[in-house]
Amino acid sequence: MRENGVIMTKAASRKYAPEVRERAVRMVFEHEGDHGSQWAAIGSIAAKSGCTAETLRGWVRQAERDQGKRPGPTTDEQERIRALERENRELRQANEILRKASAYFAQAELDRPFKKCSMRQAGVGSSPSPVLPGSAGLTMRCATS
Repeated sequence: MRENGVIMTKAASRKYAPEVRERAVRMVFEHEGDHGSQWAAIGSIAAKSGCTAETLRGWVRQAERDQGKRPGPTTDEQERIRALERENRELRQANEILRKASAYFAQAELDRPFKKCSMRQAGVGSSPSPVLPGSAGLTMRCATS
């Protein structure tokens, strides 16, 4: 945001107290008829309020949206949109973390050495092995490494 040729930060743009904003906006609405246009009233009152005409015009436009006189999102709607966008951003970050963790553990599982298993005839060998269903007497013997 630029104000008087200077780029303003969020901290600098909130230098006006809410009471000053409300009073200046109220004065614009009250004295609009005393001037040739709303812009003339804004220019006159901005000089007295210690802010720029553009800053006051933005406040007036937002107040008009809040009162339903002008189309667009109200202050409450803008706050809700900001909160939803923040939540959306946080959820996307969490999903990205989970996706990377899943890929990491899947790769670790692939890198793990496999057990070597072989099929043997039942009754052959010294240790009993489990009989696989439907294997017609074959057993599986796995060696651990």
